[in-house]
Amino acid sequence: MTALSRRDFLRTGAGAAALAAGSGLKLRAATAPGSPPGPRVVASGNGLKATAKAMDVLRAGGAPLDAVIAGVNIVEDDPDDMSVGYGGLPNEDGVVELDASVMDGPTHSAGAVAALRNIRNPSKVARLVMERTPHVLLVGEGALKFAKAQGFEEEDLLTEKSREAWMLWKEKKSGAPEAEGREVPTTHGTINCIAVDAAGRLAGVTTTSGLSWKLAGRVGDSPVIGAGLYVDNDIGAAGSTGLGEANLLTCASFRIVEAMGRGAGPEQACLEALEAVAAKVRLIPRLRDADGRPNFGLEFYALSKKGEFGAAGFFEGGRYAVHDGVENRHRDAAYLFKRRPGRRRAGGEPRPG
Repeated sequence: MTALSRRDFLRTGAGAAALAAGSGLKLRAATAPGSPPGPRVVASGNGLKATAKAMDVLRAGGAPLDAVIAGVNIVEDDPDDMSVGYGGLPNEDGVVELDASVMDGPTHSAGAVAALRNIRNPSKVARLVMERTPHVLLVGEGALKFAKAQGFEEEDLLTEKSREAWMLWKEKKSGAPEAEGREVPTTHGTINCIAVDAAGRLAGVTTTSGLSWKLAGRVGDSPVIGAGLYVDNDIGAAGSTGLGEANLLTCASFRIVEAMGRGAGPEQACLEALEAVAAKVRLIPRLRDADGRPNFGLEFYALSKKGEFGAAGFFEGGRYAVHDGVENRHRDAAYLFKRRPGRRRAGGEPRPG
């Protein structure tokens, strides 16, 4: 019998079962049983309203890019989601800096903005970078200047809730007794939303306020094409949430789409990307725990041109949002590692919507 490579082994049912038994990895079905062909929308766990809105747009004849941007705009505008848009947790200076990327499958074009201040919908600005410039990524002052030229109005994105969180963080950092016993909110969550319509056209968007209390100008994976988002209309789409630095070192979204192009299912492709990240994490002390496992959250989402979907994270307990054309609900994500008793949810895992 010819020896199987690790990847070929994982593609067999026996291989998947063996890996799941040995590592705690949990595999799940790629599509809902009995789901009819047609449009699909997938998002991170905080994207249940986004998937509903995106499906409405698709059913009304809208393009997938219109659909996913309309979906994430709900979260960008939500002051209670402290990881995206208006109300997002600020950098160490108390300034909200936003990153976003969009990618359109049929035209294989993309646009992105990073470290954008005072504009609550960076996904809309990213789209205009794609449509109205020869560039892919604008950052900082240049991104803000472009947004204002396109008619966007500046506003203070720091809500009272996020300002209070920032003040608490500063008090904790300085050792102020008033902060003792109070928990500081932290996040490097995001929203990713990807969609395919009945004609097989794909699109995606990823938008975030990034790592809370970051250095001014820090940029994660969300606005980087191939890391926080990638779409190939012949194959599928993928995106991420969680610690962007780890993803930037592996360009995982491109890896996931490439794996689907080689025949892997969406969920399997996400798991393979996580394995690649976990292998590299062992070389970086600040990103691993005492057992060499990741000490942070990272989640991937994938959708094929045929409408198959899947998601996976490092640790059990993750959920993601899916509208399969029949129902819109959270689904359990696959994972590489079981949580140890008493372990809290990793900071990068998206909060359920």
